[in-house]
Amino acid sequence: MTKTAEPLALDAIQRHTQAENPSAFLACNDGTTYFTAAGLDGVVAYRPVGRYFVQFGGPFAAAADYPELLRAFRASAHEQGCKVVAVQLQRHDAELYAEARFTVNQVGASYAIELAEFSMDGTRFMRLRNKIARAGKAGLQVREVDFDEWSSAIDELDRTWLRSKGEDTKELGFLVGQRGGDLQPHRRLFVGLLDGKLAGYISYSPVYGTRAGWMHDLSRRIPGKLPGIMEAINSAAITQFTAEGIGWLHFGFTPFTGLDDSVQVPGFHHGFNQMTKLLWEYGEALYPAKTQLAYKQKWFPHLVLPEYLAFDGEADIAAFAHVFRAAGAF
Repeated sequence: MTKTAEPLALDAIQRHTQAENPSAFLACNDGTTYFTAAGLDGVVAYRPVGRYFVQFGGPFAAAADYPELLRAFRASAHEQGCKVVAVQLQRHDAELYAEARFTVNQVGASYAIELAEFSMDGTRFMRLRNKIARAGKAGLQVREVDFDEWSSAIDELDRTWLRSKGEDTKELGFLVGQRGGDLQPHRRLFVGLLDGKLAGYISYSPVYGTRAGWMHDLSRRIPGKLPGIMEAINSAAITQFTAEGIGWLHFGFTPFTGLDDSVQVPGFHHGFNQMTKLLWEYGEALYPAKTQLAYKQKWFPHLVLPEYLAFDGEADIAAFAHVFRAAGAF
């Protein structure tokens, strides 16, 4: 059975956190479809794209119901002439998918800092501190704000940012956060202002589980402005979260990064493994992984978590391409 009710997903990701997926809140994005099965406690978040059901994360389900819900979802896809391809699986998910005879490969990693252990003191943070100080001297002010009061300015900034990326650039979805809508009260928004005008913003999504906290999610800045805008905004957010006793700040998933043969699960596809390594080296035009990783590494993350892709059968380049198609990349 499929549904499109985001509250169903929100309840599931809040209750079923065994996988410790820091990006789980993205399962609530608009445009996502949800599969449920009678008598089973949980949901599967996915988007039907062509001949594939592109699944986000593993089933958000009670441990006892997880394998059967996955089996039922896969069977439903097959009945409709489709295959499943699942992205942003955590290690917990990856092992269960491998047991279910999916082909599972690491496809990237996510990053996080433990706020109680985080400090920007020391020489390794000198360049970051200098960028933040430069933004402050230029008059940048950072505030946490209500989205509704700034929605028009954010819309305009987004349009400007998108134009700066080139006429063929599309706004991505599915694997990145959204703003506005019924779930906006669950997010937090920090903005950077120059002369009272919006220069950049970062939206933070909630993270549930034993590493609960916030995820540095959707972010934009005015192109060509002074450096340090995003760093200053995030630094201010870290200060606020730390004061509130928040445990973790997550930086989310970046494909093709953190690749490590030692974290592959049994039965992984060696050819696909080599392809992801080549995409890390030469695939910046497909996805700006190196640029994203450089920003995340500025904060010297305490935790690097492998994330996985699962194929319904053999590794399939067409299935992999449909993940990007589901995200709106083409």
